[in-house]
Amino acid sequence: MSTAPLGPPPVDPLIHAPARLSIMATLAAVEEADFRYLLHTTGLTKGNLSAHLSKLEAGGYVAITKTFRGKVPLTLCRLTPQGRAAFERYRQQMMAYLQAAGPEGPSPDTTPKEVAP
Repeated sequence: MSTAPLGPPPVDPLIHAPARLSIMATLAAVEEADFRYLLHTTGLTKGNLSAHLSKLEAGGYVAITKTFRGKVPLTLCRLTPQGRAAFERYRQQMMAYLQAAGPEGPSPDTTPKEVAP
């Protein structure tokens, strides 16, 4: 009896992009983070981080609050309950995929397929 090759799991394309995955993983580990903290932890440029945060906010995964600390603008970001659930689903899908692939990992010709959330 032969087994079919392991296919990549369907994943959420909003999370799967490397920059957005980095943002989501960072926000999953904290209650909220300011823009400067995200800049530092993700290594993205201001424009790139802003663009990816906008996409995550439009998808309902991130809530962004703009305020001031004294006279200095402060942008706070946090995962929404929907975003936290989506990230946990993504994490579980990837963990299951990697465990099923075995110690050698997935074959190089298989990449996760993106699906709509």
